[in-house]
Amino acid sequence: MVELNGHTLSMNDARRVLFQKELVSVHEDAWENVKKSRLAVQNIVELDQVVYGVTTGFGKLSDVSIPSKQVEKLQLYLIRSHACGVGEPFPEIVSRAMLLLRANTLIKGYSGVRAELIECLLQCLNASIHPVIPQQGSLGASGDLAPLAHLALMLVGEGKVYTSKGIRPAEEALKEAGITPLILQAKEGLALINGTQAMTAMGLVVYLEAEKLMRQLDGIACMTLEGLRAITDAFDEDIHIARGYVEQIETAERIRTILIDSKLTTRQGELRVQDAYSLRCIPQVHGATKQVMSYAKEKLLVEMNAATDNPLIFSDAHKVLSGGNFHGQPIAFVMDFLGIGLSELANISERRIERLVNPQLNDLPPFLSPSPGLQSGAMIMQYVAAALVSENKVLAHPASVDSIPSSANQEDHVSMGTIGARKAHAILINVRRVAAIEAICAMQAVEYRGIHKMSSVTRDFYEKMRKVVPSIQEDRPFSEDIERLNDWLIDDEPLWK
Repeated sequence: MVELNGHTLSMNDARRVLFQKELVSVHEDAWENVKKSRLAVQNIVELDQVVYGVTTGFGKLSDVSIPSKQVEKLQLYLIRSHACGVGEPFPEIVSRAMLLLRANTLIKGYSGVRAELIECLLQCLNASIHPVIPQQGSLGASGDLAPLAHLALMLVGEGKVYTSKGIRPAEEALKEAGITPLILQAKEGLALINGTQAMTAMGLVVYLEAEKLMRQLDGIACMTLEGLRAITDAFDEDIHIARGYVEQIETAERIRTILIDSKLTTRQGELRVQDAYSLRCIPQVHGATKQVMSYAKEKLLVEMNAATDNPLIFSDAHKVLSGGNFHGQPIAFVMDFLGIGLSELANISERRIERLVNPQLNDLPPFLSPSPGLQSGAMIMQYVAAALVSENKVLAHPASVDSIPSSANQEDHVSMGTIGARKAHAILINVRRVAAIEAICAMQAVEYRGIHKMSSVTRDFYEKMRKVVPSIQEDRPFSEDIERLNDWLIDDEPLWK
């Protein structure tokens, strides 16, 4: 079981909860701060003090005072009015991540919610009841208002949810699971929607999936190196230590380890003096993307354990302060940067695909075809990879350079972080399909060279993938092959670390 305390949620914890459906609880020491901040909210209401979102309206309406007898209606109306997201829903795993991250931030004790609300979030999470949340509609400041409002709808028994039986009305699913819908009290609606949990959840899922894909691409690239009889001297440790980037050094070491007993790779001067950049510079390019991922991990870990509500309640100091921790700029930059880093993995992969299929660049059958001319082989698979790469170039344009005023110019600068996170996810999906195409082509190339000459590691990888995609003996609709291998890559865990 993963225990939350608001401060130490790790990537490994998140992976266990999201992908292995591990149960979640709250560390008993965290409840004290939750109770203190809730008591502060109750005092505000009883004394009829003016505090944003507790006894006032929201956004440009923050100057409108709300009588204490209407604070519960205020929170429910807030949720309903803000639940206006549009478009396709987030993947279910992202909704699950949003529940996890929202619970983790609320138990920090800065938000003033009741323990019952946090328990309700975790009940839904542990029962695998996840809100259906439209992807479009967040500006990434004032929090992910629209997406998180759809999450909050579930807690009051409204909206729709994912369950093991499919998408169902929330009220029906909660009742079946024995979970009582909440009646939101003072500040609780605002506490649920003020935050960066949509962009951070999407970013977390992208990071975790990209981490695995990065390792898979190192292995696929090694198979390509064998298929093209590449020169391994380019991965000599001294070259990479001379430059000094840790990620580059580690990537070169991984390639050397994977190919250590290969009989297909060559040495400098045996067939040629040096290879093209897409082969020779794999450690430099893959390593640079790993640097981006390290930066993304660092910032995501901060945000996963951050207080992003407004106002924040500092109960020990008897302060309630309005600020802007909901502004998604740090994650907006991270997601744009991660999208750019991931897109380069596909760029160099597509160039390796070209070298595998182009008869002017290798001594393999043209387009890896079993009967060149009569059959086209992998010719059009390279087209598909090129199309995905070009699409990524459009998606890699940063969302964070944009801003647009909202709420009658009260909220006059926003981050677009959620758009950046969604784009990074779209890029990741394209990269994985390009990786699948490279793998199909690399497998075909090593068959021509001799499978028995492969390294023990790449041969094991090859044999696993051949169970998913058969050898190209004659032309067939390769779309199905690409999608099957893409799905396999989602589930596969590479042996190498």
